[in-house]
Amino acid sequence: MPSLSLRIDVDPETRIGPGKVELLEKIAAFGSISAAGRAMGMSYRRAWDLVEELNGIFGKPMVERQVGGKSGGGASLTALGLALVSHYRAIEQAAAEAARPHLAALQVEVDKPVEAQAGEAGPAAGGATGRGRL
Repeated sequence: MPSLSLRIDVDPETRIGPGKVELLEKIAAFGSISAAGRAMGMSYRRAWDLVEELNGIFGKPMVERQVGGKSGGGASLTALGLALVSHYRAIEQAAAEAARPHLAALQVEVDKPVEAQAGEAGPAAGGATGRGRL
């Protein structure tokens, strides 16, 4: 079935989509930018660059880092980071609910059989399969 993917255009050059939001969710879950990146198949550098991009978009940090120590530091979402994830997921859910009947109707169109054209010798006309219509 067709699905909906949401991207929010903050400005013409900047977007927030499912990947950045998933990264924030994984940082919250793992308590680590590095572990979140690994879970998504990306390097620490790429994960950190995306966090920095989000920080720049909003002019405030999305993630707080705890440096060093016995446990090696970690990371957690700021209140703004948590709010971004929450609002994005709420918008995504509302959009999916609004789109659901339209996506289902699109799927009905996709599932319709292709009508054999006049004079065409295909399976529907009994040509390629050797079976005729009843």
